[in-house]
Amino acid sequence: MKAQELLLKTIRNLISKQSSLNEELAKVLDISYDAAHRRVSGKTKFSIEETVQLCTHYAIAMDNLFKKEEKFVLEKTKTIHSVTDFKLYLEKSALLLGSFKNNDSTVFYSAKDIPLHYTIGGSILSKFKIYVWLNILTAEQNLSFENFKIEESLLQESSALISIFESANRIEIWNDTTINSSLQQLFYFYEAGLLLYENALMILEGIKTIIMSVENKVQKNDPNFELFYNELLVLNNTVLFTNEKKSSFFIPHNMLSYYVNTDKASCNEEKNFILNQLKNSKSISKAGKKDQKIFFNRMFQKIEFYRAKIETYVME
Repeated sequence: MKAQELLLKTIRNLISKQSSLNEELAKVLDISYDAAHRRVSGKTKFSIEETVQLCTHYAIAMDNLFKKEEKFVLEKTKTIHSVTDFKLYLEKSALLLGSFKNNDSTVFYSAKDIPLHYTIGGSILSKFKIYVWLNILTAEQNLSFENFKIEESLLQESSALISIFESANRIEIWNDTTINSSLQQLFYFYEAGLLLYENALMILEGIKTIIMSVENKVQKNDPNFELFYNELLVLNNTVLFTNEKKSSFFIPHNMLSYYVNTDKASCNEEKNFILNQLKNSKSISKAGKKDQKIFFNRMFQKIEFYRAKIETYVME
């Protein structure tokens, strides 16, 4: 099959069966219906610019389409070295995910850590998480949390990203270690003298509030949210956004940075992998009240353990 025929066939498979291919091409390429028809019939060849424009619009990986090799064009989110970088990261992430902001989209989140949309915003926990990320990603590690400043504009960018997650159907996979890193980070900076006692307890309370809000969603049987527990696999913070028109698979690069794969075949492979994970996971949302309490009580017990560590440390 020739390259243009292969591209057109791929586009046909991506658009609605009720849609006209000629009309689709005319709209995407900003050309007339007759000009689109000449391209569909093979009388006119796509230019390089038109091929790139179509592949970009329909998230088609050209290497995989034309070379038939297991290679993909990946986009990467902003590498973070400063608060400004973090703001740009949130802005770019919201832009990448804008087409998934509806209840026809589904988000699959493999939560090695507390998912990002719970820990960004305007709380003291949000500020602490940004502080931790910048400490890990940069060489500057002597600034105390109390002297750490963030821009108010971060709140707007955070809100945009949070609303995308909350508007979609969410399926999250957690395990017994999902909250561990946040608790360990809290105690590390407290023990290092970079975090005051009062703030440490407030941040700890922020973590508890997140767990309580997730528990509340589960108990109310939120139709747009389902929580799974997996004790077999090491979760990795991968995130898959999908709807009828497109999919985006976010693969962790370093801490907050992600590679973004929009290739349809590989996204479908990832979705199948996640669905197989779910078969080996327990739905906390659909479990009985006792099992739900056991799951969340494990986390509350960990939080109280760290609260005791902090309070005991002060007394020593």
